Amino acid sequence: MPQQPLAQVPVDATWDWQEQGACREADTALFFHPQNERGMSRLRRDRAAKSVCGRCEVRLECADYAIRAREPYGVWGGLTEEERERIYVRSTLTTFGRDKGEGIRAAGVDYINEMLAR
Repeated sequence: MPQQPLAQVPVDATWDWQEQGACREADTALFFHPQNERGMSRLRRDRAAKSVCGRCEVRLECADYAIRAREPYGVWGGLTEEERERIYVRSTLTTFGRDKGEGIRAAGVDYINEMLAR
């Protein structure tokens, strides 16, 4: 998997929240689709990943990081790649900053909760 360009990692990024993530107990393959995965296989895997996110106490921090960093791959904070892409289309980096909390503000907690329920 290609590395995320460092320029996209927010300057204020911290990683301590990852220590508390429910995903630490899960197989990482659950959160990142294999090449060419489509249809029901992908939907089932995404739903399984979201179920882990649904019980995670740092879900919003995770989603905030992924939105601000424009993470291109995987399920982060209960949001799939496509769901994060919809957030990017609705807003640009010119309309929200890269400071902590700006990703959540751009997405809206209600949107994140709605996507988690899918």
